[in-house]
Amino acid sequence: MAASKTRLSARFVARRARQAYKIATLGSHSALQILKGARDEGFGTICVATSDRVSLYKRFKFIDNIYEIPKFSHFPKIENKLIADSAIIIPHGSFVAYLGIEKNKKMKVAYFGNKKVLDWEADRLKQREWMQKAHVPVPRRFSKHSKINRPVIVKSYGASGGHGYFFAKNQKEFEVRIKNFRARDFIIQEYVIGVPLYIHYFYSPLSKTLEILSIDKRYETNVDSLGRIPSQNQQGLGIEPSFVVVGNSPLALRESLLVEAFAMGERVVATSKDLFAGGIWGPFCLETIITPQQKFSVIEISCRIVAGTNLFINGSPYASLYYNKEVSTGRRIAIEIKEAIRTGKLKKILN
Repeated sequence: MAASKTRLSARFVARRARQAYKIATLGSHSALQILKGARDEGFGTICVATSDRVSLYKRFKFIDNIYEIPKFSHFPKIENKLIADSAIIIPHGSFVAYLGIEKNKKMKVAYFGNKKVLDWEADRLKQREWMQKAHVPVPRRFSKHSKINRPVIVKSYGASGGHGYFFAKNQKEFEVRIKNFRARDFIIQEYVIGVPLYIHYFYSPLSKTLEILSIDKRYETNVDSLGRIPSQNQQGLGIEPSFVVVGNSPLALRESLLVEAFAMGERVVATSKDLFAGGIWGPFCLETIITPQQKFSVIEISCRIVAGTNLFINGSPYASLYYNKEVSTGRRIAIEIKEAIRTGKLKKILN
């Protein structure tokens, strides 16, 4: 009887603690998924939205409060209000895109994830160093002055959804196109032929376990639609391939390939702990190409929740293997925060 009362008391304390905190994020990218997942786990929710997006977020009852700002760059002006609300910020791709790395680092409100990962994510050469130290296969890299003897893709730095990329099939084409390329920082990679496949991971520093929650394939205009036109008919069209992401499709990986998918993720996490204090935790994504030989080539890492997870608000085949309820990546974040509150380890997962 006494033990039963103790368990009830512990649940009551955890519930009260959970109610004391609120989950907040910027109204963009994957905000709906994050805030719905937070509400599903019993948290109050806050959306920080620009004036032109307020009408969107007012449609959804799982959002308790909307803090309106004229521009995302005004976020620091409401930070004290969020602190007073005991808010926990969940970062996504728009945080770096709209606020920049330094404003993210200087954020005083509780922040889910390790800010030390920001420098490694933003610099494509540091990303490459990380992947190589983790023994993850990466495409061949060329310098600006290298002799380019195969098709390449040139990528600007930052979370830009495919903006600032261009394709060149040889040295001559590269030299012509680089003259009009405006990005100051970029990387030149071999263009690997295969299926682009984005693996959504979640690493828990509380349980020290890695999960694959879902997988997606991006739809990019207009490079995907060009692929449906026979090569001989593309000549003379004068259409430049664009890699801007406009949508996502769900994808299930061959089960035999899951072995290496998990192994890559585990090596990435283990190596991150050697590279920066605390390493990576929470959601991240390895952006891969699978070649016809069924080999992975990792082209990029996103060290946060990615927009492809929006396909799986009602869960995914992979999340269902771990949980007997619908768990999106957004909800998985809330589950981790709830467990940290219950066990008194919240500081372990916040920055």
